[in-house]
Amino acid sequence: MRGIAYGVGVGPGDPELMTLKAVRLIRENDVIAVPGKEAKEAVAYQIAAAAVPEIAKKQLVPIYMPMIRDREKIEEEHQKGARILEQYLEQGKNVVYLTLGDPTVYCTFSYLQHILERDGFQVELVSGISSFCAAAARLNLPLTEWDEPLHIIPAVHKLDAPFAEEGNYVLMKSASHMKDVKDLLRKTRLSVQAVENCSMETERVYRSLEEIPDDAGYFSLIIAKEQK
Repeated sequence: MRGIAYGVGVGPGDPELMTLKAVRLIRENDVIAVPGKEAKEAVAYQIAAAAVPEIAKKQLVPIYMPMIRDREKIEEEHQKGARILEQYLEQGKNVVYLTLGDPTVYCTFSYLQHILERDGFQVELVSGISSFCAAAARLNLPLTEWDEPLHIIPAVHKLDAPFAEEGNYVLMKSASHMKDVKDLLRKTRLSVQAVENCSMETERVYRSLEEIPDDAGYFSLIIAKEQK
């Protein structure tokens, strides 16, 4: 029998925010896949290791997931990663693939999932606390109330018209174009706050648009709400 590939969210950074199910799956399975060239250097691994120290004794499988714009090269690497996982699945071994936040929100595992399922393998996703929910909680900020809509957008890809709809916004993937994103937000009447490295030791909280540095780190998330 073939194994099952689990895409397991480990949450935003604080090991205490990992789910009991994520912890159980790591403990019950021997093959742990991690995005990156060196498994133990990956943030997702370090989060999991703090909650499940015995993970260090598991078979760790690094899966290179490059952050580049060359679609052909990306697809090539995704195919390589999927083939690596399929080798273990064919042996009847389950594979637990660790990912930051939740595996259903802008997650690199999605690309592997599509390939695995196309090749006839079983994939199951295990939800984790998403970065934007964790950031909102850190800010003590309700994301939505009553009939307010919520828009979750990858800001780096939506700089042409990011605030066309009424409602509140979560801006993900903002860091590489933070100055441009801030310039756009200044033209709105939205109330802006942000969290960098949410729930990690290096966490920083920004209570206004002007507090957010242009060089904010990769794990920076902006929440922009309509003012009442």
